[in-house]
Amino acid sequence: MIAGIDEAGKGPVLGPMCVAGLLLDENKLERIARLGVKDSKKLTPKKREVLSVDIKKLADKIFILEVSPGQIDELRKVMTMNEIMVLCYARVLEELKPESAFVDAADVIAERFGENIKKKYSGILDITSEHNADEKYPIVSAASILAKVRRDELVRNLERTVGKEIGSGYPADPKTVRFLESWVKDHGTLPDFARSSWETSKNILEKSRMSQRSFADY
Repeated sequence: MIAGIDEAGKGPVLGPMCVAGLLLDENKLERIARLGVKDSKKLTPKKREVLSVDIKKLADKIFILEVSPGQIDELRKVMTMNEIMVLCYARVLEELKPESAFVDAADVIAERFGENIKKKYSGILDITSEHNADEKYPIVSAASILAKVRRDELVRNLERTVGKEIGSGYPADPKTVRFLESWVKDHGTLPDFARSSWETSKNILEKSRMSQRSFADY
């Protein structure tokens, strides 16, 4: 049995990270490719949702690990983001128990990322760890789609909960930054679905505190 793993949401300041893995019998690899899967970033949201349904029908097993902003912040106190990614990928592999796996490397040295996963994994595993694996291997493309669809779903759920648009959640998204600035201005703190260890969060909080001090001085 073969597994493919990829993540969505490593970099955002808002919302969880989703690490998705799917398990396939080797004879299904060609069928996954025929679905037309590709790197999730190159597909429209609607196309990702349609493909997600087809992938779930074909996969022998699927597991999506959801890592909350709070969990990420706590882990970052004792390890790097790359080390967190290793733990998460290994956790997904423990659920799937494949004989071999293809993963999208989250380390600048792709081979090192794979070796570190193997060290954390309890079983014996043949692993292929490469950059842009979601473009090279359909099974990783499929995992990429599953992760992205689930994260998008969770982000939209957050919007319904707060009653406001929060954008993509990425620091480069002006809508996300405006939401955070507005929230901090109104509440004096970050929302619980923000990653407080991100520089974007720290800068917005500091900017708000400086503004309050200036107003008090005035």
